[in-house]
Amino acid sequence: MTVRAYAASSVRQLAAVVERVAPRDGSLWESREPVPAAGGARLQVSRQRADQLWMVVGMWDRAVVRDEVPGRARRSAAQLFTAPALHAFWELAEAGELRFRAQDVGRPLPLASLRIVRDVLGIMAELVVPERAVLLPVLGQPELKDTVPARGRAALYRGLADMAAAGPSVRDGIGLSGAERARLLAMVGIVLDSGAREGELAALRLDDLADGLTAVGVRRRPQRAAPSREEEIAALAQVHPSAVKDIRAGRLEKRSEATRQRVLAAMAELEPLPEVEWYALREGTRVAVRRWLEVRERVVEALPLEGGRSALWVTLAASKAGPPGITLRPRGLRMAYTKGVTALNVVMAGAYGWAPLPTRMEQLRRAVEAEPLDR
Repeated sequence: MTVRAYAASSVRQLAAVVERVAPRDGSLWESREPVPAAGGARLQVSRQRADQLWMVVGMWDRAVVRDEVPGRARRSAAQLFTAPALHAFWELAEAGELRFRAQDVGRPLPLASLRIVRDVLGIMAELVVPERAVLLPVLGQPELKDTVPARGRAALYRGLADMAAAGPSVRDGIGLSGAERARLLAMVGIVLDSGAREGELAALRLDDLADGLTAVGVRRRPQRAAPSREEEIAALAQVHPSAVKDIRAGRLEKRSEATRQRVLAAMAELEPLPEVEWYALREGTRVAVRRWLEVRERVVEALPLEGGRSALWVTLAASKAGPPGITLRPRGLRMAYTKGVTALNVVMAGAYGWAPLPTRMEQLRRAVEAEPLDR
């Protein structure tokens, strides 16, 4: 849709502003104007953000014809960012009344989409009324599921070593073999001692275990780092994060020498992130991990391939991915944990202080406050 195709004068003005920072004409893309960013920097928008800007322009186009939006919001782009207009727009957006496809209208927007719309409104406000403080809509936080209570974690840990060393029991009839239980208890012990996420747990290798199993080294992969390292470097160098990604990956032909030097200078100025954080393993976890390593060795030795020779976690049954003994991927680890905890809750039922463990590892991890070792 061209700028002139919008019916309201205010939306045409807004589209003209967006056209400068996210031009529809691909030949103008490299000359696009930067937008305000965190820390006072100005960065060029990505293709993804450009699509989001135009999406919200379309939402405004559908909003200004609604009775809920004040009539003056049709006159100028500045009027779109007054409190009455923004309030009406936001209520319509939340309710799904501004969706593009007719069949989707009335289906409320999910929280993730609302966050995008709010962020884009902030960018637009900076471009249209930079001299005015605009009150953007307030978003609630997603409701997190309950974590494991401290008493439940303590009860689990008290039985961890005993269960790991006991070998198969009559309760394995619930669908958890001795090998599966050994792997599960080692996983749970490491999560309790390190607070590792699923992806971080899945990435562990044998050499991430210290001598004597006294500690585990975790390569942190925070899901919601704010800001991420690439964004942090980009803000300091005043370039787009994609430029940082290209330069760090060695794709130098895509960027000018001046940009490369700015990025390298910013990288040198920032404190380096630790590659690995080490966490002490308690005695119960050591017993569980030692038991799992014995099981793992038998499985891997029977594998005719290299398979999971260096991975800490390996598969225990044949699957589409291959025979037993190959590296357990994050999805497989998640499924193994869910299956194992479902069974473990039956095993532990009736134990003093026990509350059923959640079948999602994230809920267990969020209950942990682990401190890395000074190394």
